[in-house]
Amino acid sequence: MSDPDRLPLGWSPAFVGLGANLGDAAGMLRETLAQLACLPDTRLRAASSLYRTAPLEATGPDYINAVAWLDTGLTPTDLLAQLQALEQRAGRERPYRNAPRTLDLDLLLHGDAVRNDPVLTLPHPRMHQRAFVLVPLAELCPDLQVPGQGRLPDLLKGLDSQPIRRLA
Repeated sequence: MSDPDRLPLGWSPAFVGLGANLGDAAGMLRETLAQLACLPDTRLRAASSLYRTAPLEATGPDYINAVAWLDTGLTPTDLLAQLQALEQRAGRERPYRNAPRTLDLDLLLHGDAVRNDPVLTLPHPRMHQRAFVLVPLAELCPDLQVPGQGRLPDLLKGLDSQPIRRLA
């Protein structure tokens, strides 16, 4: 029997933030988690609970958010392309910054990769400011060290003013 914590050579853990606030947002996230499990050279290791949050720096309906823990052989750029394809298939439109959305997928972390280029920034540059990312991430990996940002428990300390409610 293989060890589920042991990754194949060349694979990395990756964390993806999921969010939606249009239509059946919870149903969309559940469907998307199933689709993430079917990506090439990728397995879904775990998914957080679903959480309800008010829009941050935006208006519109509340968001439903979650985080997926993937193990993947895809490069960060290839994984990002797969995530963007899932958003497109879900009808994601980008009429303006922080517009309501049918599906939003953010590549938060990919192994220990630190990257800042026009295509992708890792770790996600604003994840340390967002309870809707850190709370579900802490559910999966409570003591995670985010490269260049700090330990998850420390990052969560400054986010008490952002209400977040776990859904049943």
